[in-house]
Amino acid sequence: MAKDILIQLEGVGKSFTSADGAPRRILDGLNFTLRKGEIVALLGKSGSGKSTLLRIMAGLIPADGGRAMYRDEAIAGPAPGVAMVFQSFALFPWLTVQQNVELGLEAQGVPPDERERRADEVLELIGLAGFGGALPRELSGGMRQRVGIARALVTNPDVLLMDEAFSALDVLTGETLRNDILALWDSNQIPTRGIVVVSHNIEEAVMMADRIIIMSSDPGRIRSEVRINLPRPRDADSPRVRALVDQVYGLMTMRPVPQPAAVGAPAPAHPDYRLPDTDIDRIEAVLDLVAQAPFDGRADLPKLAEETELPDEELFPTYEAMTMLGLAQVEAGDIMLTALGMRYAGADQQERQEIFGRQLLAHVPLAARIREQLVQAEGGAVSEQPFIDLLEEHLEQDEAKRTLEIAVEWGRYGEVYEYDYHLGRLKLPEEEGV
Repeated sequence: MAKDILIQLEGVGKSFTSADGAPRRILDGLNFTLRKGEIVALLGKSGSGKSTLLRIMAGLIPADGGRAMYRDEAIAGPAPGVAMVFQSFALFPWLTVQQNVELGLEAQGVPPDERERRADEVLELIGLAGFGGALPRELSGGMRQRVGIARALVTNPDVLLMDEAFSALDVLTGETLRNDILALWDSNQIPTRGIVVVSHNIEEAVMMADRIIIMSSDPGRIRSEVRINLPRPRDADSPRVRALVDQVYGLMTMRPVPQPAAVGAPAPAHPDYRLPDTDIDRIEAVLDLVAQAPFDGRADLPKLAEETELPDEELFPTYEAMTMLGLAQVEAGDIMLTALGMRYAGADQQERQEIFGRQLLAHVPLAARIREQLVQAEGGAVSEQPFIDLLEEHLEQDEAKRTLEIAVEWGRYGEVYEYDYHLGRLKLPEEEGV
């Protein structure tokens, strides 16, 4: 391994056990390198395994296959030179700020006087001098996350892993904390040699990273990479930054190319029944916004995000649903309504539901399967359980239930089937009932 390499992953795979006991592949054949002096951002939709990958790097969970190395040594447990910051702050509420920060040092056997000195130094560095005796409940969300970051930095980590560390904060607080971390990094006030950031925020990734890795889902693989050769601090409104944001939006919304099946491998048991986690109101709100001036049917995705004031992780499933239903296309960081999408925007409520129902049956395999089973069933009604069982073959239990909930909402809106919540039964609409 080269001397400048901090973390090296080669062919890393990871599976978890599904509700039915079958393995579910989260990461597959993943290769990744973190070098000294780099900040790398990981982007990807739900199911891409970003957080799992970070935990493998931290030594919190083992890889099932391949090699995970830190400074040329196999990662076989928590690595002493790697620290992690979590989205949820993960503070002990009964401990003071000082005690929370000292925990890692205590676990390493550092003497009390040394622990106190180093904790005081890092609290001052991170902007929390004077708060050592406070309890977490006395602090704002931004200050609690600063405690989490201080707890990681006090161990003088070689590598800092940040799992959506700013996503639980309001926009202004998150931006301020991000800029403070970058200032410490760029001024060499911390000994950290490499940072890996998991984020859902594309602009955040562009403002922070030297490289952006975009991951595909189910299982997680590296789909593309963007290198950023811009000095920090970066101006979010500069043409070069906006062009990079557009580029990453385009890559994030690009439909993945299906992986060719191995020679002799069996065909998939059934189509992909996963549905984007969004609702009818959001689909129609975004569609109507794109149809109106100033967009007039075509919108730049970053500008649309600003207009809706919704985070990327909420908008991406909506874009996916619109394209799945044939109402829009996404290309090079723009979303464009199709002719049908423009017709939908101008239609009355009845016509909207008719269009939605037709497109649902034509393009959403799960909805088509439900409808087919209902038409064949005696009395035009079936239990929801077989569909939950079907989904749990490839999805986690909670995800399977949520997917069926989405399918139920969409099917009801399109008037292609109905649902009895109390009985847990799907049925044909009343006028079609057998």
